[in-house]
Amino acid sequence: MKIDLQPTLIVETAERLKLRVTERFPDSGLSRVAHSVLEIAREADARSSEIAKPYMLLRVSAWTLGVILIVGLAAAFMKVRIVGSIGNLAELLQGADAAVNLVLLLGAAILSVTKLETSLRRKKALELVHEIKALAHVVDMHQLTKDPETVSGDAPRTESSPKRTMTPFELGRYLDYSSEMLSVLGKIAAIYAQRIDDPVVLEAVDGAEDLTTGLSRKIWQKIAILSEHAKPGR
Repeated sequence: MKIDLQPTLIVETAERLKLRVTERFPDSGLSRVAHSVLEIAREADARSSEIAKPYMLLRVSAWTLGVILIVGLAAAFMKVRIVGSIGNLAELLQGADAAVNLVLLLGAAILSVTKLETSLRRKKALELVHEIKALAHVVDMHQLTKDPETVSGDAPRTESSPKRTMTPFELGRYLDYSSEMLSVLGKIAAIYAQRIDDPVVLEAVDGAEDLTTGLSRKIWQKIAILSEHAKPGR
């Protein structure tokens, strides 16, 4: 039994995450990023479905060219039969050459139209995957300066050091929310993978999922360090 991701459940998860971030860190940059993640989640189902739809104008064009090819070959075949019956070798070869040229030209045209549909679909899908990757990097930038080693207050500061106003608990929640956002972004990318069957798109989606997983792993390393500092006796 095939089990697909449910876009509505991903949207619900993104909505709850946005509320949690906004309630805990109102007017923060992370809350704005959570809103962007929610917007992408809401649009993912419709956008992937729209891209997966057949381009009917291009397909009708390919079918029309195919019909012209069949009719042209039939006409050339009939001409060859008629010419062949009267024994004119030169006209017979001319008719065969015309048939070959017809197959090459219309065959190339049909192939080009078919590839154009794939190219258009791929371009739009890759733009969406790139959007997910870009937002994943934005999430990473927001947690970049959240150093769990500073919670003890013993680390020396410089003039350019970022402000450290969070308690260990708040820092833990901030990092956890960032990790959850990356996880949601990875699931949104997976929606595109299950709707758009293109090897190039699937490879890009795998790259997006690897990116979000790798960034999330770095965050969990920070959370582990933070937990160590929070243990009694430290």
